Amino acid sequence: MAGRPESTPSRRGTPGRQVPAALLLPAVLGLMFLVLPLAGLLIRAPWATLPQRLATPGVLTALRLSLQCATLATLLCLALGIPLAWLLARVDFPGRRLVRALVTVPLVLPPVVGGVALLLVFGRRGLFGGWLDSTFGITLPFTTTGVVLAEAFVAMPFLIIAVEGALRGADRRYEEAAATLGAGRWTTFTHVTLPLVAPGIAAGAVLCWARALGEFGATITFAGNYPGTTQTMPLAVYLALETDLDAAIVLSLILLTVSVAILAGLRDRWISST
Repeated sequence: MAGRPESTPSRRGTPGRQVPAALLLPAVLGLMFLVLPLAGLLIRAPWATLPQRLATPGVLTALRLSLQCATLATLLCLALGIPLAWLLARVDFPGRRLVRALVTVPLVLPPVVGGVALLLVFGRRGLFGGWLDSTFGITLPFTTTGVVLAEAFVAMPFLIIAVEGALRGADRRYEEAAATLGAGRWTTFTHVTLPLVAPGIAAGAVLCWARALGEFGATITFAGNYPGTTQTMPLAVYLALETDLDAAIVLSLILLTVSVAILAGLRDRWISST
């Protein structure tokens, strides 16, 4: 029709030949740098003996303990992290920036340092652990509970960041409407706010669980490496690497498979829905 402006071609489908070589070459090298080590695992995997190795008691025990501890750590992070994320997103209080910075410290803190810090607080001679030991006889280091605490310490920031971002992006008019209709703060939070940010909570929980499943440094420092008690999959990989390379590859493949499945599910079910 006359007068209709000519449609401009979409930029999304830009052919690869138009990409500058100065950007394309480093991008390909970066992709190879990330993919080749994973391909090395698949190439060197002992596929012929894989079923037998997966059925060994040590592998099954480490896998069961890893799944159990990662799940418990995620539940702990949900119970403590969601209220903290709400506080950071919705309450303007003095020192909020400092609190947010402290929350994200475990993201950049070396996990071994985190394990040492946990020992200084929850160890038998720690600030809080000594009181637990003398009063209730509860010892946290070098126990399965210690594994859960170590994993929760390093994984909780992932949940808090995801939930806080979801809270900041949520439409607060629904909460205001609920308050206008007479709903209390707790009712508004549980019946309006939480459903609004449910995709963010789900995404944060999955990332938190995945990070807890792969935790190594804080766990071995705070909980040790005792088979059946504190030896999770990453610790089993470290131990097997010293004696049996094929066993270490098999354990690594399990963690790689779980990680890829989590990321694929996260992208398809939650990120695409936000």
